Amino acid sequence: MKKINCMIVDDEPIARDILQTYIQRVPGLELVKSCRNATEAYEGLYNQQIDLVFLDIQMPLITGTAFMRSLRKPPLVIFTTAYSTYAVEGFELNSVDYLLKPITFERFYQAIQKVNERIAIKHAAVPGIQHQPDYLFIRQDNRLVRVEHDQILYIQAERDFSSVYLKETRLFAGMHLKLFEDILPQTQFLRVHRSYIVNLKAVRAIKGNVIELENAEIPFSPSNREELFQRLGL
Repeated sequence: MKKINCMIVDDEPIARDILQTYIQRVPGLELVKSCRNATEAYEGLYNQQIDLVFLDIQMPLITGTAFMRSLRKPPLVIFTTAYSTYAVEGFELNSVDYLLKPITFERFYQAIQKVNERIAIKHAAVPGIQHQPDYLFIRQDNRLVRVEHDQILYIQAERDFSSVYLKETRLFAGMHLKLFEDILPQTQFLRVHRSYIVNLKAVRAIKGNVIELENAEIPFSPSNREELFQRLGL
């Protein structure tokens, strides 16, 4: 199994030391660089193959979120901070997770499981094969549950995870809505709102700015109206 090359970016020495200790305790993680600021982090990304960054948000000169926004192709990112007020912004940037200081090893390890899931999804598609599977796997506790695309009615963002609503049940997924948007077929699914992705096959009616599904009503943003109607052939 390929090691995950990690980089720590934090202006606090104690915070860097704690993360370094945690990384050393998890098989498969390799710390290749520890940085005090974004300038050192830019150098690290240029000179090293970095798969995962533990990125502090509150740093002098360049904040963690500003640093991430500046990257054209950012690696996987786990934000670390003492302030929960930045959580929404962090998840909007499609970070893997958001760790509040002081960080426990248990919470750190949970974040690494999300990293492993993200990497597994990224490598699921086999090069050279045009036909993509019509299903995905969603982790539920210690199991990976197979979910057919046609079973999904809609997906709702829930802060640091997503709720996947099926025809008969609901699953909780430790993935952000943006990741679902990337991996689900665009011909069948559409992000109609900041907090919702809808299976277009499940749409039964539209009333005002509301999509009626089998057992739910989902709002859609006026900015998505034209694309929604076009995709539905209206």
